[in-house]
Amino acid sequence: MAKRDNNSEKKPIIRFILLGTFITIASIFAYKKISFALTHETTDNAQIETAITPVLPRVSGYVKTISVKDYDSVKAGELLVELDDAELQTELLEMLADYQQAEIDIVNAKAILANALVSLNTNKGNIDITKVKLQKAEEDYERDKHLYSSEAITKKQLDNSKFDFETAQKQLSNSKNDLASAESRITVLKSSVAKSEAALNIKKAKIEQIKLKISYTKIIAPESGKIGKKNISEGQFVQAGTPLFSIVNDTTYWIIANFKENQIKNIIPGKEVNIDIDAYPDLSVTGTIESISEATGAKFSLLPPDNASGNFVKVTQRIPVKIKINNIDKLKDKLRAGLSVFVSINTKN
Repeated sequence: MAKRDNNSEKKPIIRFILLGTFITIASIFAYKKISFALTHETTDNAQIETAITPVLPRVSGYVKTISVKDYDSVKAGELLVELDDAELQTELLEMLADYQQAEIDIVNAKAILANALVSLNTNKGNIDITKVKLQKAEEDYERDKHLYSSEAITKKQLDNSKFDFETAQKQLSNSKNDLASAESRITVLKSSVAKSEAALNIKKAKIEQIKLKISYTKIIAPESGKIGKKNISEGQFVQAGTPLFSIVNDTTYWIIANFKENQIKNIIPGKEVNIDIDAYPDLSVTGTIESISEATGAKFSLLPPDNASGNFVKVTQRIPVKIKINNIDKLKDKLRAGLSVFVSINTKN
């Protein structure tokens, strides 16, 4: 009976010790939780981001070859896809032949202009000769008039002098008209040469344009990274501007954390951030706040809310915060765009 009484007395003591231990542990846990909540701002509405560049063809055509597979690593400038350029090459040959014909046309136009300039010089020379003849005919006519007055020559001789004088006048007038016509023709021929040269420049520009299109049939990587899933296959016709696949930058990563509007009071650029990646729970990652968005996430949505519509329900808004990941070179092999993370910021430090 004595032993039974001793056991009965020990049980309340053990219960008291266990209860006290539990209360102590719970108090410590609650203290840490409360202390952490009072000194930190946290969110699990965050994920890893990186630059994703779509690969788009600049010309339409049939896919000739594909040099990459799904999720391959590529380097900037590397050939990814080649489109069939047979039609463009044929068009280029036709344009080159047309260009050569235009060059020949310019040579002919310049030759005609040169001949016209020679004729113009001839006309100017003829005018000078005609002026000399006119002057001589005028002098002869004036002299014969005096001689006829003194009855030294006959009336027929005077009439011949007058005829020569009037003929020289007509010849000079005709030569001047020929000169004006030649000068007008020169203007027309110069315009023709200029027009031919302008047409040649247009053809040259079109040739450069078709060469540029041919170069666009070789689609190269705009930057280094890893491609996503391909949306094309060989022989498929693709339109210009249609996304073929995307290149994910695998060297630069950052985090976008969406904090509630009542959390950002003490969140400022430069503060240190602790990061827990869901995919790697044992990995210790730190970061630094780089910038804070000037607008809430809702303002960037396709259909931003309009609080003046009448059916207003207050919803706590979230502010995107960009976080730089420290020691990115040691972590980039594990990081992937879109991974979920938990972010905590000590606002008291």
